[in-house]
Amino acid sequence: MKNKVLTHRLTALLLLLTLFCPAFTPRAAALDDPKIDATAAILVNPDTGMVLYEKSADEKRYPASTTKIMTALIVLENANMDDVVTAEEADFHDVTWDASNADIKVGEQVKVLDLLYALMLPSANEAANMLARHVGGTIENFVDMMNARASELGCTGTHFVNPNGLHSDDHYTTARDLYTIAQEAMKDETFATVVNTAQHRMAKTNMHDERIIFTTNQLIFSSYQPWFYAYAKGIKTGHTSEAGNCLVSYSNRRDAKLFSVVLGCADAPDSSTVAKSFTETKRLFEWGYENFVSKTLAKQGDAIQQIDVRLSADTTKLVLTAGRDLNASIPKDLDPEDMEKQITVPESQNAPIKAGDVIGSMTFSYGGVEYGTVELVALNDVELSKVLYYADKLENFFKGTVFKVILVVLLIFIVLYVIFNLTFGRMRRRKQRKMMRSRYNRYNRRR
Repeated sequence: MKNKVLTHRLTALLLLLTLFCPAFTPRAAALDDPKIDATAAILVNPDTGMVLYEKSADEKRYPASTTKIMTALIVLENANMDDVVTAEEADFHDVTWDASNADIKVGEQVKVLDLLYALMLPSANEAANMLARHVGGTIENFVDMMNARASELGCTGTHFVNPNGLHSDDHYTTARDLYTIAQEAMKDETFATVVNTAQHRMAKTNMHDERIIFTTNQLIFSSYQPWFYAYAKGIKTGHTSEAGNCLVSYSNRRDAKLFSVVLGCADAPDSSTVAKSFTETKRLFEWGYENFVSKTLAKQGDAIQQIDVRLSADTTKLVLTAGRDLNASIPKDLDPEDMEKQITVPESQNAPIKAGDVIGSMTFSYGGVEYGTVELVALNDVELSKVLYYADKLENFFKGTVFKVILVVLLIFIVLYVIFNLTFGRMRRRKQRKMMRSRYNRYNRRR
């Protein structure tokens, strides 16, 4: 009986909390951790910048051939795709018999565009060296360009020593930095086309007939394999014994875009499957699409807040609106109406004001997680009243420090003047009385 009464009381309490305290509304359990089997990983919606998943994303790791994303970006920004590069002996100094290559020969003349395909599909190390030498003059200069570009992009955990990703203790990056570099590279249409190509026919050269090269990216290589992912659009694989298996990938599913980076994945458990970098990336994409959805939290032009206006004869209020559409990736079971909205605006704004002026901001969050911030802008122009402006200046002058200093000086002057008059006035009166007594005494003596 007591248990039933207790149950009814708890139910009633929960109902009251639900009705009057939205923060206590029962929700679905927190998202399940996908438990990605990698030493570092990150999953990001590039349209919103929202990180959906991360694991040791800022820890320094060896990137292996995912380095070539930056190599390709520098080439695309500095070279003509029709330029022809002649392979030199030095381009092969670090290309061992078991290193990734495109079977380019010393003295072979290859167009830059074909070298890019060789760089990004079979991950040819000699192509990386040829491109670096062509663009930078020397490989060392090109590496300096890579590091400078990484710094420009805001990469704080990255340092390159070569253009191909062969191991060096001083050659490292982070999952977050690789996402930043890949996002920038994917803005280039040529890059996006190259990395989403499963096979490419290289043009005939002075030393080769036409030949077909294949991608190492198993997510896009063959639709007949279980690890194939139809929404994947590249980008780059990598592997060394020190780095493990790495993959930077991009997915576009019904205009919902995701970038994924996994580093340090294990090798294939047996010959019938692939390295875990592919299966873990596919699983991470599927987890992201299953658990998150893109929603509009604010629409451009939505009226958000009113604040007071000063120094205008036209109005005393200013309407603030959302400066742009704010889209965010949020958990599927989260209603945007339940999100906390932190509005940061001044109590008042002085005229003149132009429509579109940024006045404040509004941040959406839930459970301590921020999902996006939108600027709040003035809805309309507000003209300045010169009468009110100068009246305000005068009022501020009387309230200001300068006026207070002048007032203090003036008071000191008055006090000193009074003291002076009191002091020297007595002295004059004494002198006058003394003179009068002297004259009186002289007069009496003459009588």
